[in-house]
Amino acid sequence: MVPQMEGYPYEYMPKVAFMFLTKGPLPLAPLWDLFFKGHEGLYSIYVHAHPSYNDSWPQNSVFYSRRIPSQKKRLLANALLDFSNQKFVLLSESCIPLFNFTTIYNYLTNSNVSYIASFDDPRKPGRGRYNHKMWPNITIQDWRKGSQWFEADREVAIRMVSDIKYYSIFEEHCHPPCYNDEHYFPTLANKLFPDLIAKKGITWVDWSHVGPHPGRFISRDITEEFLNKIRLEISNCTYNGEVTSMCYLFARKFVGDTLKPLLQIAPKLLGFDP
Repeated sequence: MVPQMEGYPYEYMPKVAFMFLTKGPLPLAPLWDLFFKGHEGLYSIYVHAHPSYNDSWPQNSVFYSRRIPSQKKRLLANALLDFSNQKFVLLSESCIPLFNFTTIYNYLTNSNVSYIASFDDPRKPGRGRYNHKMWPNITIQDWRKGSQWFEADREVAIRMVSDIKYYSIFEEHCHPPCYNDEHYFPTLANKLFPDLIAKKGITWVDWSHVGPHPGRFISRDITEEFLNKIRLEISNCTYNGEVTSMCYLFARKFVGDTLKPLLQIAPKLLGFDP
């Protein structure tokens, strides 16, 4: 049962719940430790790693004892148990922040929409994955594609975890080449609360390479010029009705050997505490 009430039992500062869905370790954890440093009380952390991964994080890490034995939907439900969590971000082990904590916190807590990528892709990897057995509850006009990495406010998050009807349809009828991660939340959002989302995500990936997976970045790719391009030069978008070049708050896929150059660049470029 997700807590729902009009008021709150205590005064609180709204927190952002950072939910990490990982295959195993978090090779970029030291970068995230730096990101969160000094902002206690404004964030919550939840981690789901693959069940076969049994290692833990050191006690001085923000990830220590934050492991939750559940996957994406239950990870979100667990984060909703804390009334002070008002924004919810799903990230992977290869994600990095593109700005400092204060900038990202203010961007999210002041935004009037949730950031769930949801678009109509007429190609085979989009509409071509629709299963007509989902009709009439989910039509081809309802069908959407997007990224599994999302940000949601509390109202949208509650509606996401409360759904049973459409989740069961996806469980029964969405099988490869259909993937729940790419279609369930985007379709659910389009069908139930399209006016509450920006229809775009805030996690950047490189799709310039031909193939089913985005490009990966290694140590030699990490420069100030490269990161600044992602931060402010990729595209324009709308934030609370105003045009801005600040469209992405996070980026992926950064492999483990990018940690050293990222730690060298981050304090100056992103404004982290050294």
